[in-house]
Amino acid sequence: MYFWLKILHVSAMVLWFAGLFLLPRLFAARHRGGREAAQDYFNPVANTLFFRLVTPAALVAIASGMILIAYGPTGAWLVIKLVLVTAAVLLHLYLGVVLYNLGQGMDRHGPAFYRVLGWTPLAIVLAIAALTGAKPATVGELPPPPGHATDR
Repeated sequence: MYFWLKILHVSAMVLWFAGLFLLPRLFAARHRGGREAAQDYFNPVANTLFFRLVTPAALVAIASGMILIAYGPTGAWLVIKLVLVTAAVLLHLYLGVVLYNLGQGMDRHGPAFYRVLGWTPLAIVLAIAALTGAKPATVGELPPPPGHATDR
């Protein structure tokens, strides 16, 4: 069960981050004009990507990750990883707000901003992969929770 849950988690995470990579590039392509800029093309493509692929993948990745945590991994590396996952969730939500604003005809950023924003998921996913793969002992152990009985 653990093995299949991990495969589900990694697969959903890959799909989620692929969408996080692609959305800012769609936003930048919208600025270039052409077919990508037409509302009858951009809106269905971007909305399908965000609402039908990326968001469900994010929910599956987060839910399966929470179940995997129940199997008992410990250490400060996990806390750092969860902070990075929180950054990915915030990026996801921000891209949703940008998508909504673009649908309403309000574009506050230029193509250069979207190109830079497109590299943010790469930094997050590389850091998550490094922490998960290495599970560094150099990060240290977390102190026990208050009221926790320690072995004496």
